Amino acid sequence: MSAPVSAASGPSGSGPGPVAPARPPAAMGFILLTVLIDMMAIGIIVPVLPMLVGQFTPDQTEQALWVALVSFAFGIASFFGAPLLGALSDAYGRRPVLLLGFCGLALNFFATAAATALWMLVAVRLVGGAMQANAAVANAYVADISAPEDRARRFGMLGAMFGLGFIIGPAVGGLLSAVDLRLPFIAAGALSLINLAYGWFVLPESLPPERRRAFSWRAVNPVASLRALARLEGVGTIVAVIACAGLAQGVLYNVWVLYTSFKFGWTAQDNGWSLAAVGVMSVLVQGGLLRLLLKRLPPRQLAVMGLLSSTLAYAAWGAAWAGWVMYAVIFLNVLGFAVTASLQSIVSGAAGADEQGRTLGSVSSINSLTAVIAPVLTGPILMSVSHLPPGYWRIGAPLYFGAVLQAAALLLAWLHFRSHSAR
Repeated sequence: MSAPVSAASGPSGSGPGPVAPARPPAAMGFILLTVLIDMMAIGIIVPVLPMLVGQFTPDQTEQALWVALVSFAFGIASFFGAPLLGALSDAYGRRPVLLLGFCGLALNFFATAAATALWMLVAVRLVGGAMQANAAVANAYVADISAPEDRARRFGMLGAMFGLGFIIGPAVGGLLSAVDLRLPFIAAGALSLINLAYGWFVLPESLPPERRRAFSWRAVNPVASLRALARLEGVGTIVAVIACAGLAQGVLYNVWVLYTSFKFGWTAQDNGWSLAAVGVMSVLVQGGLLRLLLKRLPPRQLAVMGLLSSTLAYAAWGAAWAGWVMYAVIFLNVLGFAVTASLQSIVSGAAGADEQGRTLGSVSSINSLTAVIAPVLTGPILMSVSHLPPGYWRIGAPLYFGAVLQAAALLLAWLHFRSHSAR
C-alpha cells in the first residue's frame, strides 16, 4: 500500500476536502476547536462511567473489578490501534484518520448508553479504543504546521484545549447524570457527530502529499514502533519516563471517581466539579503560563520540575482527609500540568517531518499500554481497600502507588538529561 498523491478527502476517499493545507495560523485554530469538542465529549462520561458500571454490580468490590476490566478493554484496543492509525495518518493525511476517530467515539458513546449488561460495556470499549487515536493524530497535526521551536508552546495550547474540554465536559456530565445516568453518553455521542460534521466540512488537511510516507505493516507493530521511538536521537530513556508518568496518570484516571466515592462519599456530580477543576488548571498552565515558563526554563528542566510537583501531588491526594484538600492539591500542582507538553516537544523535535504521525502515535501507544496496565494493577489495590470505612487513610493506596511511579519517572528523567547534557 502506498501513499496517495492527492490531498485527503473524506473517510471513504470522496466528499468535501481542501486541496492544500491551510496556513498555520488558520489551521491551528481549526485543530484547537476540533480537540475542544472531542475532549468535551470524552470529559462528559468520565465521572459517570464508574457509576454506570455500579448499576450492574452488587457491591463496591465488584464495581472496582469491572471498572478495571472496562478500562483494560479500551486500553488494550487503543494500544494496538494507535500506531496503526498514526501510520495511516502519515500515509493518507491527518484529516481522514481524525474523522474515523470521531465515528468511533460516536459509536462508543451511543452503544454504551444502550448497554444492558457488563459484557456489552466491555465490547463497546474494545471497539471504541481500536478506532480512537484522536489525541496522537492531533499532536501530529500541530507538529505538521509548527516550526520546531514553536512546538512546545503549541502542544501547550493543544493541552489547554484538552483542559478546557475537561472543564466543561465533566461538569456537564455530572449535571446530566442527575437527570439520567445514561443521558451523558447520549450527549457525548451527539458532540462526536458534531465534530464529525465540522471535520468533514471545515477542518483542513495539514500534511501535504510530498511529506507523506508509504504505509508499512512492519511500522505499525506496536512493539517495533516503541523500539524505533527509543532509537531516536536524544530520546532513549525518555520512553521509560513517558511510560512511568503515563502509568501514574492511568492510575489516577482509573481510581479518581471510585476513590473519592469510597473515601468522601462523592457523587457523579461532585466528581464532575472536581475534574472540571483539573481542567481549569490545565487551561491556565498550558494555555498561558506555559509560554512564560518556557521563556525561563528549557523543556528538559520544566519536565523534571513538573515530575517532582506531580510526585508530591499524588502523595497528597492519597493522604487527603477531606474533599477540599483534593481541590487544594489540584491548584498547587502547577508545574505538573506542564510535563506532557515538555516531553512531547522533546520527542517531536527528535523525529523527522515525514514521521510525526508514526512517532507521536508511538507515544500514544505508550499511553495506551499504560492504560492497559493501570487497571490491572490498581483494580486489585482498590478492591483490597474498598471495605474500609470512609475517610480512612489506607483508601489512598492506589494514589500512593501513583506517587512512586511519578518518582521513578523523575529519577529516570534526571539521569537521562544529566547524561545528555554532557554530550
